[in-house]
Amino acid sequence: MAIAEFLLFVLTAILGGKFLCGANDLITIFVAPECFILCSYLLSGYTKRDLRSNEGTMKYLQMGGASSSILVHGFSWLYGSSGGIELQEIVNRLINTQMYNSPGISITLISITVGLGFKLSPAPFHQWTPDVYEGVDYEFVAFLSVTSKVAASASATRILDIPFYFSSNKWHLLLEILAIISMILGNLLAITQTSMKRMLAYSSIGQIEYVIVGIIVGDSNDGYASMITYMLFYIFMNLGTSSCIVLFGLRTETDNIRDYAGLYTKPFLALSLALCLLSLGGLPPLAGFFRKLYLFCGWQAGLYFLVSIGLLTSVLSIYYYLKIIKLLMTGRNQEITPYVRNDRRSPLRSKNSIKLSMPVCVIASIILGISVNPILAIAQDTLF
Repeated sequence: MAIAEFLLFVLTAILGGKFLCGANDLITIFVAPECFILCSYLLSGYTKRDLRSNEGTMKYLQMGGASSSILVHGFSWLYGSSGGIELQEIVNRLINTQMYNSPGISITLISITVGLGFKLSPAPFHQWTPDVYEGVDYEFVAFLSVTSKVAASASATRILDIPFYFSSNKWHLLLEILAIISMILGNLLAITQTSMKRMLAYSSIGQIEYVIVGIIVGDSNDGYASMITYMLFYIFMNLGTSSCIVLFGLRTETDNIRDYAGLYTKPFLALSLALCLLSLGGLPPLAGFFRKLYLFCGWQAGLYFLVSIGLLTSVLSIYYYLKIIKLLMTGRNQEITPYVRNDRRSPLRSKNSIKLSMPVCVIASIILGISVNPILAIAQDTLF
């Protein structure tokens, strides 16, 4: 497998994500995610002789193409209603023409919510996520699990809050429904998984509540600042967990959860994975515990039902994380039957970078919560 093309696709996807985070007009908001997603299609199907990779890539491609067409359809309605391309210009023209309460704006809002939903992967737009996670190469799991969430949340914040602040009650209700469905479905399905990658995928679906609460709360009660701080914690927690899974997969060529039994014989890897999983579960005093406190910004904003469901499902998530940790520390080591790819040679065979990044992410998952107030203050200063 060629490493040059692999790295080119990764760098181009990162570039698309960076442009998406700073996009301020409809053209850039459409082109930047396409730059990211097209490279993600190629990376997810990079092991082209692997059947699981092909299945996940086809689902990813089909749903991605459908969501992009729905998104650009919403943009066309928005442009037709306002005649503007830049977000602030759209707001001004909608005010001048009194079009902000028209039925076309409702159609636009639904179309854009569906298009952005594919990028954030809340239920019911999550079907591609577990299959792509399971089928992609080990190294790409960490990349895909973080970059798409960060870029999509930044884009959703800008495009929903600026042009649609007239219809805030409508899109608040839509996001609340998506968050509740995602929390319940993601955590319940994560319990039943036998693949570590699929478990991580459903776990990320169940944790989308923290992003959605921040988007709904907005400027009031530090919603955006809390979301930015949560995303920083999420990056380190998820990258740390993914790094452990990558390192284990490169050594054993397996992804079955039961094969992690007896990993305590590798103390460093077992301890790192256990700490990252505990942080994802939100156990104190790890960084993941402090992200749960950000749900109270939603409580202060009156999102009582949404926050209550979030707290209950977060308790449920601790169950399947602790179940894996118990398997790591007390299970018997058994013979592993690896799933061998036809293209089993990864373009990134060196484990040195993974061994370096894994302790950095683990340490950050432990100590970031201690410095939560300075981080939150920096996020507030960045926004205002």
